[in-house]
Amino acid sequence: MTAAFQVLGETEKGRQKIRDIKAITLQGQRSYTLVKVIAEDGLYGIGEAYGSPGVGMKEQIEAIKPSLIGRDPLSIDVLYTTMGQNREPGTAWAGASRTDGSAHALMRAASGIEMALWDLAGKILGVPSTVLLGGKFRDKVRVYNHAQPRDILERSSCEEWAQQVKEDPAGITCHKFGFPHTTPDTDAGRDVANRVLTIRELRQIEEGFANCREALGWDHDIMVHCHWEYDVRTAIQIAEAVAPIKPLWLEDAMIVNHSESWKRLTASSPVPICTGENLWRRHEFADFIIHQGCDILHPDLRNSGGFLENKRIADMAEIWGLPMATHNTGSQLNTWATCQWAGSIRDFIACETVTGKGDWMDELLILDGTYIENGHIRITEKPGFGVDLDPDVARAHLAEGETWWA
Repeated sequence: MTAAFQVLGETEKGRQKIRDIKAITLQGQRSYTLVKVIAEDGLYGIGEAYGSPGVGMKEQIEAIKPSLIGRDPLSIDVLYTTMGQNREPGTAWAGASRTDGSAHALMRAASGIEMALWDLAGKILGVPSTVLLGGKFRDKVRVYNHAQPRDILERSSCEEWAQQVKEDPAGITCHKFGFPHTTPDTDAGRDVANRVLTIRELRQIEEGFANCREALGWDHDIMVHCHWEYDVRTAIQIAEAVAPIKPLWLEDAMIVNHSESWKRLTASSPVPICTGENLWRRHEFADFIIHQGCDILHPDLRNSGGFLENKRIADMAEIWGLPMATHNTGSQLNTWATCQWAGSIRDFIACETVTGKGDWMDELLILDGTYIENGHIRITEKPGFGVDLDPDVARAHLAEGETWWA
């Protein structure tokens, strides 16, 4: 826990107790499971648990809940560390542990609760959550989206896309997308079962991303997403194919777990290698950091332990000279919260967002000022995350069978 938190929280520790924890699921392009941690005096914090389609998230939150009721909401490290561990035999909580049922689902639920606790802690102490994490290294955090051409092999399509992103009111200048494959009908070497690309596909990747760069120019960044599909040799070939456009990174080129192949890829690649969205807690990031299995760590806070756990991952990464970015396919709430966390990270590149499209999701939060401005989200000066849900917008997009939590 940071020194700032310890000093600010000293006079308040023990004065508040957790009264209730609630969860609701919103439905849009994805499912969004939101968490509310309520203190005895009515103050509350909100967070988001990873979940799309969200199956089992609310059940996991309910399983954790009994262990937290009546406890000090400022003891975030203790609460998170013991979340999911068995309590007294015979109690309702005794059946929920990190090794019972879906441990990954429980970690996602715990991450959402942990982030809500940081929002609540900031409100209790009257300071932004970023301050409690040690202060802000920046006043705003860059975000990136998934804007992409309809067809990267068609120059007119790339030019149309480039014009659209340059005119985007949100001003986002960082874009991540993948590439199309050939089919066995048109490419004799294509085998959809293996992890190897054909020469034709590699040439198309090189040509397609060259079209994108030519249309877009050099004032915008491009990231290349591989969705864990390839073997190490092919991953290196992809990196070589996109190297001329100088992508910000090549993401998730191989299977999720660490192996010596990640080290080989990172050492051989002419472009930065990025991974981490499916890893959780320090334990799974450690090998990537210590053995230099990537150039950029890319956790999803809803997936890998929330604020403090990922702060520790970032601190560890800094020792080995590795910067951070964040995966985030969450709601406007999680995007905003992740950026508040990112403000406290020294070496931070950008936060993913699937928001910023001008639809209802951009109206989910009540906030002062513009949501995304010039491709950045600002660090709030208000307590906690500095925002709240708009109840009318949230109610209008509750998943089927859900009721409002107020």
